[in-house]
Amino acid sequence: MSKLKFAIFGSGFWSQYQLAGWAETGLVECVAICSPDRSSAGARAKAFGIPAVYDDAKTLFDNEKLDFVDICTNVESHAELARMAAEHGLPVVCQKPMATTLAESEAMLATCQQHNVPLFINENWRWQYPIRQFKRILEEGRIGKPFRARIDMISGFPVFQNQPFLAELEQFIITDLGTHTLDVARCLFGEANSLFCQTHKAHTSIKGEDVATMMLNMGDDITVLVEMAYAENFLEREAFPQTFMMVEGTTGSLELGIDYWIRETTAAGTLAKHYPPPRYDWANPAYDVVHSSIVPCQTDIARALRGEGTAETTGEDNLKTIKLVFGSYQSAATGLPLKAAELA
Repeated sequence: MSKLKFAIFGSGFWSQYQLAGWAETGLVECVAICSPDRSSAGARAKAFGIPAVYDDAKTLFDNEKLDFVDICTNVESHAELARMAAEHGLPVVCQKPMATTLAESEAMLATCQQHNVPLFINENWRWQYPIRQFKRILEEGRIGKPFRARIDMISGFPVFQNQPFLAELEQFIITDLGTHTLDVARCLFGEANSLFCQTHKAHTSIKGEDVATMMLNMGDDITVLVEMAYAENFLEREAFPQTFMMVEGTTGSLELGIDYWIRETTAAGTLAKHYPPPRYDWANPAYDVVHSSIVPCQTDIARALRGEGTAETTGEDNLKTIKLVFGSYQSAATGLPLKAAELA
């Protein structure tokens, strides 16, 4: 089967890694790039051998013969670009978060469904190699029935230096990082039965929150604490962008700790094994665990686009994560927990 042809919208920070990830799959070919900043789009096209450059989406849709589109733009433009693609009968792959609000996310999915085109979200966090290994070991069942878990992404990394636009977001860490960590929680433990959230702003110069803590009851009565922070404070050892996890079960515990070590502790003792992420030449070494996870995520989506199974990160599935994201803001604003019916 020949490679699927696609156009990418956006030429910013993440587009270079999206394009490198797609190339790594060997299943697709980017034939066009579109950005209002034509010079940056041209530079990206030159770097990746993309033949066509546009600064207007309508012109691109009118001129190109495509199998799907990849939307890698600012979140405010996602819904409109998805609508245009759907009206042209093109499957949509979209960067997270899906849209600016829950209502807009629901409408975006409905538009794709109305035009009978699939929607996929480039939600790569759950595809990180150490997280996938953690999930595999957890499902093998040696620690028994899980009853409590913690997912931490707490960092002193100066994230606003290489992505300054994040400081301008009215809603920051939950939409940016919570989309990932809450999706991992769902991937590991199932759907939420309740949610309570508190937020904090450590940086006084930013618009949104940079610290958030969620407590969820998930799946078969598992208490899950999700903690995240970009407070840029001093930590004994900076581990950005590693995610740490701990699960307690009836017959043991499972921990994903620093430098990708997984420790499984049962009555037989502790088994420790190292699961470092793959290394790609195009990836930023500081982001290895994140950038390498783009490849299996996009491979999963590409195979689904080719009719070779069902992808994990469909729009329908990701909408459940989006409900937790915006439910977290609602809980933080009211000081009240949300029940399952409010998250469904």
